[in-house]
Amino acid sequence: MSTKELELSPAIAGAYLTKGTIGNVGTPGAPIVHFSLVVVPSKNTVSGTVEITQAIEGGNITIENVKGTIRATGFGKITKIVSLEGEYFQSFPPPAIGIMEQKFFAHMDIDDSWNGQGGFSYGGQKINNVPVKSEN
Repeated sequence: MSTKELELSPAIAGAYLTKGTIGNVGTPGAPIVHFSLVVVPSKNTVSGTVEITQAIEGGNITIENVKGTIRATGFGKITKIVSLEGEYFQSFPPPAIGIMEQKFFAHMDIDDSWNGQGGFSYGGQKINNVPVKSEN
């Protein structure tokens, strides 16, 4: 599909890429979500990739094919509500052998610049009320 065809497609028109973080960046040992998402406002959808980083052994997790929704609030400083979910495989810690499927969920209450508050859960951990910061 050519760029011209993409621009004219009603499902793609207005789509944009956004990148940022969810978490207490700069806090030693804090898990941080790095997101790279394609947003299609006309469809209220977001999709992309998430990487969770944490300064511990085996602390980096990449989750591809993350999907979710984006909704406008219609008032106040928080103009958008975003929810994300995805799945990833995690190896059992040694000496065990095997892998298990884990779920990832995230939520963001953000302004038009993709800054605000949010939280996420993965692998039995829940992190709430942390900053969302745009890297755009």
